[in-house]
Amino acid sequence: MRKTEGLKPDRVFHYFEELTGIPRCSYDEKRVSDYLKGVGEGLGLEVIQDEALNIIIRKPGTEGYEDKPVVIIQGHMDMVCEKADDCDIDFSKDPIPFEVDGDFIVAPKTTLGADNGIAVAMGLAIIESEDIPHPPIELLITTNEESGMTGAKELDVNNLKGKILVNIDSEEEGTLLVSCAGGTRLMVTAPVQWKERKGKAYELRISGLKGGHSGMEIDKGRGNSNRLLARVLAGMKELDYELLHIEGGSKSNAIPRLSIAKLSMDDENHEKAKEVVQSYQVAFKKELAASDGGVQVSLEEIDHSGKAMPNETRDRIIGAMMLIPTGVQSMSQDIEGLVESSNNMGVVATHQDRVTIENAIRSSVKTLKEYIAAQIGTLSEGLGLQWETSGDYPAWEYRKDSYIRDVFIEAHKDITGKEPKVEAIHAGLECGLFDEVMEDVDMISLGPNMAGVHAPGERLSISSTERTYELLLEALKKIN
Repeated sequence: MRKTEGLKPDRVFHYFEELTGIPRCSYDEKRVSDYLKGVGEGLGLEVIQDEALNIIIRKPGTEGYEDKPVVIIQGHMDMVCEKADDCDIDFSKDPIPFEVDGDFIVAPKTTLGADNGIAVAMGLAIIESEDIPHPPIELLITTNEESGMTGAKELDVNNLKGKILVNIDSEEEGTLLVSCAGGTRLMVTAPVQWKERKGKAYELRISGLKGGHSGMEIDKGRGNSNRLLARVLAGMKELDYELLHIEGGSKSNAIPRLSIAKLSMDDENHEKAKEVVQSYQVAFKKELAASDGGVQVSLEEIDHSGKAMPNETRDRIIGAMMLIPTGVQSMSQDIEGLVESSNNMGVVATHQDRVTIENAIRSSVKTLKEYIAAQIGTLSEGLGLQWETSGDYPAWEYRKDSYIRDVFIEAHKDITGKEPKVEAIHAGLECGLFDEVMEDVDMISLGPNMAGVHAPGERLSISSTERTYELLLEALKKIN
């Protein structure tokens, strides 16, 4: 028996549960892409699976809707794979362990993949239906949205006929998104030549943070474990210690929750280091009391046989982690409460011959996105470090006149008696890429209520999913 048995809409939750059983982290989407291809072909529909593993499934309009405008229903198949420290799930082979808890489907110790599995589930439910009136549909499910939107970038838009696109990749019911930020990834690299270490090995750990989506939750004041780790290490500058290893975060678009530095030092410096750690434990608890009261700073002796990096290299890395602009950088002057620009210092990693610091820059203003990148680049060069950008994607600019926006506003009023909110969002959506390469495409983005996206404990509202699906179906009926 399905865990979601009895939840409505039944076929939406049927497909959503199917997706939780298929590994689909970014860059590991072959199995889920083949599954989607199989569903479409099993329904006797035309399916395109391209080299990037994007899927397009075409379904003709139902009776009376055959000649209506083609509508693209769009989402992405990959998910951010994050787990709690005490969770031993293997995302490459294990299903997502989830529970039904009242009005929520929740993954207690991992991400759930509602971002963006719920879009895929809604699209599949519509294309398999025999009693839902709708215009011709192209269900477009892209790959690797979460790590650079490469699926959308490699999509051949000539395979699409629709000029109306409904993106189901937002996370607040009753809100219609009409604009989004653009973004880019920026990698700072510190080459490392290792040397023999001296002293005992210790692990400095920053933990207990909430993390979250680096676009949607960048304004919540949550602690960035990479920045906090750098602060503690900088606070130990008067001590004689060596840096053996440093790491933090796992996805550039998720606010890092856990960061670790492995150090070596003698007993005398260890005693002094314990005092520094305790002082920062008190400071962080106070600073983050409202947003991240569970923060923990610890220093424990460990077994470690690795070598140390030169102190000069250590100081350059810590300097970069201290100086890289992190968090909200500017607020919109046009839309109250909207983050305009930000950076997330998301992943710090130690490799065989280098340490890397990966950043996710976002802005709804192209020149500000470029400025933040140049700012990080300038400080990197000043510290003698290397840097490069990748994965750039454009903003989706507001469209003054939008037929599909008017359709959804009318449908929302018919169902609820209320006007929906029409907003821009700081997170990146594939709509920006589609807007850049598809001529005169009219787009809207919506979705049901979700919480904790990109972090363990992610949850999806069941009742909100039902209402959002009802809104989608009502809007499809109105298209002419």
